[in-house]
Amino acid sequence: MRQELYPAGVPRLNHVAVSLPPDRLDAEGRAAITDFYGACFGWVELDSETVDRRKLILAIGHWDQFLFIHAEDEPMRSPRMDHFGVSVSSLADLEATHARVADRAATDPAIDVIGLSVDDFDVLKVHSFYVRHLLPIMVEVQYWEFP
Repeated sequence: MRQELYPAGVPRLNHVAVSLPPDRLDAEGRAAITDFYGACFGWVELDSETVDRRKLILAIGHWDQFLFIHAEDEPMRSPRMDHFGVSVSSLADLEATHARVADRAATDPAIDVIGLSVDDFDVLKVHSFYVRHLLPIMVEVQYWEFP
């Protein structure tokens, strides 16, 4: 990619937006979403932006990287493998995050998990797993190992 194509610098991803039915963004629904993604991933609700039955924003590591969840009468639906990805800084972090998700999945059949895997490209090993819970799209968690 040529830098000169972007006079203001290379854009970076700062949010992903998904929609749910308004009833899933009531107080109980928001609490379930923030509980799962907070406990498993450390995502934090930006509560100053919350609007009952309309909007929930979860910061992903930093306030300017977030998941924007909004209400729609015809909400998003996606095939199982549609996803967005997040990364962790170590294999131990990936394994610990997977363990938290797996612990929850053991008692909640609504949690869809695709277990740990490794794609080996010789110069790079991509360790990952996928999970979907309460959202219309999966989250892939990755750790990139440069052997």
